[in-house]
Amino acid sequence: MTAAPLRRRSTTASARAPAPATPQGAPPAAGEAGGTRRDAYFDNAKYLAIVWVAIGHAWEPFYAGSRTSAALYLVLYAFHMPAFIVISGYFSRSFTFRPEQLQRLVTGIAVPYVLFRTAYALFRYAAGDQPDLSVGLLDPWFLTWFLPALFIWRLTAPLWRIIRLPVPVALTIAALASASPEIGSDLDLQRVLQFLPFFVLGMCLSPEHFRLLRRRAVRIAAVPVVLGATAFAYWAVPRMNDAWFYHTDSARTLGAPWWGGMLMQLAMFGCSLVLTACFLAWVPGRRMWCTTLGAGTLYGYLLHGFLAKGSRWWHWYDAAWVGTPWGHVVVTLIAAVVVTLLCTPPVRRVFRFAVEPRMRWAFRRPSHGRGAPGGEQQYCWRGSYPP
Repeated sequence: MTAAPLRRRSTTASARAPAPATPQGAPPAAGEAGGTRRDAYFDNAKYLAIVWVAIGHAWEPFYAGSRTSAALYLVLYAFHMPAFIVISGYFSRSFTFRPEQLQRLVTGIAVPYVLFRTAYALFRYAAGDQPDLSVGLLDPWFLTWFLPALFIWRLTAPLWRIIRLPVPVALTIAALASASPEIGSDLDLQRVLQFLPFFVLGMCLSPEHFRLLRRRAVRIAAVPVVLGATAFAYWAVPRMNDAWFYHTDSARTLGAPWWGGMLMQLAMFGCSLVLTACFLAWVPGRRMWCTTLGAGTLYGYLLHGFLAKGSRWWHWYDAAWVGTPWGHVVVTLIAAVVVTLLCTPPVRRVFRFAVEPRMRWAFRRPSHGRGAPGGEQQYCWRGSYPP
């Protein structure tokens, strides 16, 4: 996951000058392509990535009982969130603390985080998963961690544009975080820092990099790479702690020396980078039936967690057929279908108040005319940024 291309709102920037020509099949840079047309490639990438996220959550109960499922699970976890984060960084290149950007930061990330963190706390209490009703906004639970992480990363975006060697610096920070158990769990900061290099890498990318990825030779080469990674994951399942793929703990917490954690950060970054490149190489650039669903990936991301957790608490996986090979296939298909439905326009209309609240009442009207310069921000923040 043909209609006419989905249109963005026109902006003052796009009204002043005609759009520069973009080579066929190339994703536009932030602010390019006239600011009036969404790019099908990124919508397809976000839709396919959110499907893999949902499938990964559906596969989690299979990890202990099937080595093959565990291997596929590790491969999946090596790239699906890094891919989202790279795309998030790519569309954060022009973040400069403009008032309209800060407003979208609040309405598109901060407010949905508070609402869904509260909703998940109520859900856990009602399901009996936690004895007391408490909402810890400094303690993201399950998939809500991504919202405060994206908030923090985006605030740092101007810094990464001005320093030299931003990716090596971010990698150093991630490695030091892995070696520092004292960081604590507030706002899942350990994970925020360990995933930081992918966001910074996305900021350093240009349309040319995506053009190179989508060359036929790269797509063909990605096949043996993924097969080799799957074979290696099959070998590593009984020998490796899968918690390394979550980036939530320090090396010492995982029973490794501090220097081992730093080496693992570098190794995991390289592994995830290669598999993310393979994923992005396979993403189609043309408009497809699922392209418009890319605008609703945050809905699918935040809403499918209720079913993912509820399926464990309500023992849906206890059915005998679920543990069979064909049962694994059925569960995979159900996860893909469910998250697809959660990205559709009807669902988005129902839950827009929580995921994309307008909140015009909370902000002063801009005094410099309507709209925001830089159409890429409208593309990135109105229902289309990656979750």
